[in-house]
Amino acid sequence: MRRRSLLLAVPAGLVTLAGCGDDKSDDAESSGSPSPSASVSEAPPPKIVDGPLPGITAGKKFGEKPTVAKGSGEPSKNLAVKTVIAGSGRTIAENDYVQANYLGQIWSSGKVFDNSYDRKTPLLIQLAKGSIIDGWRYGLAGKKAGSRVEMAVPPTWGYGKEGNKQAGIEGTDTLVFVIDVEDAFNAKSSAKGKKVTQDDAALPRVGTATDGSAPSIDVPKGKAPTKLVAEYVLEGDGDEVKADSTLLVQYKGVLWEDGKEFDSTYSRDQLASFSLQQVVKGWAQGLTGKKVGSRVLVVVPPKLGYGDNPPSGSSIKKDSTLVFTVDILAKM
Repeated sequence: MRRRSLLLAVPAGLVTLAGCGDDKSDDAESSGSPSPSASVSEAPPPKIVDGPLPGITAGKKFGEKPTVAKGSGEPSKNLAVKTVIAGSGRTIAENDYVQANYLGQIWSSGKVFDNSYDRKTPLLIQLAKGSIIDGWRYGLAGKKAGSRVEMAVPPTWGYGKEGNKQAGIEGTDTLVFVIDVEDAFNAKSSAKGKKVTQDDAALPRVGTATDGSAPSIDVPKGKAPTKLVAEYVLEGDGDEVKADSTLLVQYKGVLWEDGKEFDSTYSRDQLASFSLQQVVKGWAQGLTGKKVGSRVLVVVPPKLGYGDNPPSGSSIKKDSTLVFTVDILAKM
């Protein structure tokens, strides 16, 4: 099991595709790591200042694990934030998802309490209230993807007066973070892979626009496939998805029988994040092995979808064949 980041307030969100059973993530619940609240009480937005901040003494390049000096003197009572390396990617806004490596340590002692560099897996998290500590939510807003950001987070916008005993964080501790923001995503994000020829007339045809709008899905007349179909529409060049990956996606689902939409992140104007261990078998099998940055056509036969037990309140009927377009934006 991957160790769960101390920054997370709640497990990654589930989509309507989640199968029957316990909705809790095995990764989040079985790792033994704490899952603290994002804030103990409602705190006002912080005043953001540019220091003081400890120096980075080694690992000074973007993507390298940094070594950070112990804090000198008293930390600011405000949120201190500094762009150490300026990126040129998309500007980050509150409620965006960010993919980032980070190191966190305690100001007064210099003790490192968490870092993603050793896990070799960047954090993928939404900068939303209740999802992550407020210091990150406020401190990263306005920064650009590709940046290294250092911040000192007072308890008010960290773990509050209760601290985090399991991590050795007291309620009076100011926390120092170095954050390498690899990428950022919002509800208008799309896959950016190369177009793949769609020449099978027996399969649905998916639109290739990458402007953040919902791709079209044209379902052909005729019988639906009886076996799972998972084909590239746009082929990305990122890492391959594993069977236990957590993904950040845009998706749209329609019924084979009439082409009517039954679910869509585009309609909700909100990305979806989930583990492949928490979705219907057709998604888990169809997306495993596909590359990040891709748009994938997935046709799910009933036996790998909902079969004779469709979700209540949905337009999905018994033994429906489901057609999806899925943009794989990121994974962890």
